[in-house]
Amino acid sequence: MAGVLDSVNQRTQLVGQNRLELLLFHLGGRQTYGINVFKVKEVLQCPKLSSIPNSRSVVRGVSHIRGETIPIIDLSMAIGLPGIAQERLATSFVIITEYNRRTQGFLVSGVERIMNMNWEDILPPPKGAGRDVYLTAVTKIDDKLIEVIDVEKVLAEVSPLREDVTEEVVAKSASRVPGHLPVLVVDDSSVARRQIQRCLGAIGMEVVTRNDGKQALEHLQEITQDGSRAQDHFSLIISDVEMPEMDGYTLVTRLKENPALKDIYVMLHTSLSGVFNKAMVQKVGANDFMAKFSPDELAERVMEIIDQQ
Repeated sequence: MAGVLDSVNQRTQLVGQNRLELLLFHLGGRQTYGINVFKVKEVLQCPKLSSIPNSRSVVRGVSHIRGETIPIIDLSMAIGLPGIAQERLATSFVIITEYNRRTQGFLVSGVERIMNMNWEDILPPPKGAGRDVYLTAVTKIDDKLIEVIDVEKVLAEVSPLREDVTEEVVAKSASRVPGHLPVLVVDDSSVARRQIQRCLGAIGMEVVTRNDGKQALEHLQEITQDGSRAQDHFSLIISDVEMPEMDGYTLVTRLKENPALKDIYVMLHTSLSGVFNKAMVQKVGANDFMAKFSPDELAERVMEIIDQQ
């Protein structure tokens, strides 16, 4: 798979253009799945796996790759499909990813190609798909349905993150948060929305959620039609970067173009932790960036922002 991935520097040129590169792969059947290349560190033939005593069956083992011990998750099994048979491991592939400050590999049966896409062509899953469906979006390429897996949901089940704010941080919020406006949280992952709501709720913050940048922008435009400003309604916006129809970059760009919305504080809060720096955040005009997901760190940062207002 040498050369299948572009360099990080090349990929960052997509910032602010409402575009992404989607790595297409298979899980044994005819269905094609996708994952944002931004989250992919490497694609390689399945390496030798060492078993982990008492681990869940979905974790097929660990592999030592470039000096790092990485858990390898059978993605088929994680989303409720039959796992990849032991005899097929040698012809399978592992997609090494970085999510939520963790590195892990996803075992897949085959990797197809990379497609440069517009986020406007990436749509939410069909209504009625059910809460247990492991999809965060769908799209079509060459008349084929591509399903984009909600990796945060997968990881929340396979290797749950701590979601509770510590008592020490909660105690700090008692005199700092009451009386402040709600926070607008924008994220296409139901797991991520729940995590942030739980975190901010613990420090007494009210939360309003929207599932993507388009929904958030339309909501903000609607509530400011009376001549008010965004900061008259919300303390700040916490937005994911990867979202169907309108990504977080484009949302920030649209906010900055609108006089009623341009001064609202925006934090990009995303699992794309491996490829970000201050220059990229400044390029799109966001006020801050935080990698998912540390409940104490997020709560502390929100309180600091409110203290400055």
